[in-house]
Amino acid sequence: MSSMYERCMKVMPPAAGRSTKLGIVSAKGCYLTAEDGKEYLDFASGVAVCNIGHNHPKVVEAAKKQVDQMIHGGHNVVYYESYVRLAERLVELTGGDTMVYFSNSGAEANEGAIKLAKHYTKRPAIIAFRDSFHGRTLGTVSITGSNSLYRKYYEGLMPSVYFAEYPYLYRSPYKEEGWKPYIDRLEEMFHTLVDPEMVAAIIMEPVQGEGGYIVPPKEFVQEVRRICDKYGILLIFDEVQTGMGRTGKLYAYEHFGVRPDIWTSAKGIASGFPLSAVIARKEIMETWNAGAHGGTFGGNPVACAAALATLDVLTKDGALENAAKMGEYFRGKLDQLKEQHDCIGDVRGLGLMLAMEIVDETGAPDKAKTTEIVSKALEEGLILLTCGTNKNVVRFIAPTIVTEKEIDKAMEILEKIL
Repeated sequence: MSSMYERCMKVMPPAAGRSTKLGIVSAKGCYLTAEDGKEYLDFASGVAVCNIGHNHPKVVEAAKKQVDQMIHGGHNVVYYESYVRLAERLVELTGGDTMVYFSNSGAEANEGAIKLAKHYTKRPAIIAFRDSFHGRTLGTVSITGSNSLYRKYYEGLMPSVYFAEYPYLYRSPYKEEGWKPYIDRLEEMFHTLVDPEMVAAIIMEPVQGEGGYIVPPKEFVQEVRRICDKYGILLIFDEVQTGMGRTGKLYAYEHFGVRPDIWTSAKGIASGFPLSAVIARKEIMETWNAGAHGGTFGGNPVACAAALATLDVLTKDGALENAAKMGEYFRGKLDQLKEQHDCIGDVRGLGLMLAMEIVDETGAPDKAKTTEIVSKALEEGLILLTCGTNKNVVRFIAPTIVTEKEIDKAMEILEKIL
């Protein structure tokens, strides 16, 4: 019998690219089981979607119960309990002064955030960052700066988009000057490219994902907040990958001592069910009049029920605390590995959003070696992903329920490969 991979290649276009050829028949916790019966330790987590592990029993139970009650009602038609309760819960968890709009995907949420910022400010321009990733729709690919392939053949894109430099200090062109030159370049844009009174929003990932799991200095993020306040610009955080416990906090902005005006949540929000959210200050949301935004499937009842269960596991069952604790443990192990191998140029991350940058003997990005590490890890039963604009960063996206035993198993595989 043909494998799932072979069957898929006959009926689906190559646009749906995959990092493995695995056909999976079941999933539980930190593990996937392939069609040949082999078990894999999954440190990809469905690209930061299964943040509390695969098929968490509380999520499965909540989804099954909701399926029996109602699968779809249409949030443009009626109200239903899981939808309303999830919005209430998110407002409670984000300060009590917010409102929430539900969509289906991260890209859709980011589209909504951009529309909300433009609608509220009545300004046309958006500032994004180089090496960013916000989605693949025409709007979100317009503010994505990590790979020209995503934009190829789709020009022209959304106008009035400008790109600032993100503080990738490991490869900074500013030597030992730290984060301040990046703020200087951002301020210069207001003199040379776009007047600040024309800018609706600055959108940024509080930790860059696709760009290489780059953590900006806290002071840089605070300066961006200051600049936004100075010019009446809204600050949008794309928390699609960084949210829902990934960094050891419910949302990554909590690490930086700032609060965005608008932020987006997706991926891990419903443990695999399609759901996303635009969250913003109430006074901004209240101006978003009926018909200004919409969508048929946003806030699906089953997805909302799964999200409520996911939040319970994170905030009541200790998964958030475990993410912080295991993130520190895992980071320590990676730092030790770096001391032993010159090919690891940098180790970075927050919580369980961790990465190691692979370099050659000159310190240049080594894409080939990175690909080899990930490939050999897969052979050993460990699923990893790469990232970075040079594809030379190995990222580790372990579930928030991960244990020392599973981290040690992953480290044994890495040590064997290296």
